[in-house]
Amino acid sequence: MDKISQNIQNVLAKIKDAAEKYGRDPATITLLNVSKTKPEQMVIAAYQTGQRHFGESYAVEAAEKIENLKNQGYNDIVWHFIGPIQKNKTKLIAEHFDIVESVDRAIVAKRLNDQRPDHLGVLDVLVQVNISDEEQKSGCSIEQIDSVIDEIQNCSKLRLRGFMGIGLDTDDMQLIDSEFQKLHDLFVKYKEKFEDFNILSLGMTNDLEIAIKNDSTQVRIGTAIFGAREYKNK
Repeated sequence: MDKISQNIQNVLAKIKDAAEKYGRDPATITLLNVSKTKPEQMVIAAYQTGQRHFGESYAVEAAEKIENLKNQGYNDIVWHFIGPIQKNKTKLIAEHFDIVESVDRAIVAKRLNDQRPDHLGVLDVLVQVNISDEEQKSGCSIEQIDSVIDEIQNCSKLRLRGFMGIGLDTDDMQLIDSEFQKLHDLFVKYKEKFEDFNILSLGMTNDLEIAIKNDSTQVRIGTAIFGAREYKNK
């Protein structure tokens, strides 16, 4: 588990270097540790280095992991759901997560709202925008943003916090840069309209620097911390 500690230090150093390169304060950038498919012991190892934000994509696996860790006393973790949302999984997500970054349809927002337990308070949500226009990728189109936001605004148990986007899986950094710029510009526009709209979730292991260049407030890092992903049933 010492490897995870070293990996986190390396990632934080990359965040710091990129922030300084583009004139930003590293403290304004949150590291989201993407722990999907990884065992609880790895989450604990990252937690012990001071990390508190963890991202999961598979609702059933995550719900069990979250409950087990809470039973062990890890109650101050902020759990982010970052994967595609199936309608039959919204109840699990609403019951276990603190923030949902992948809201891309009005029906998903409504179900999360209706299934959010009263005692947990407001659920923070981001609108996931399909900035690469890939059919197989989750996220609403730019034209659908307003309709998704309208539904969120009508949901008393949801609070709109910002946008999330995933760049193309490509080595063409200029192309990724143009996609991130697109979402950044939208973020600036919508930030003027809504209170608490202050999270721009862009960037993963391979495009971290470009995300920071485009004012991402959060980078989602899994592979560089926990190693290659493992695939499990949702």
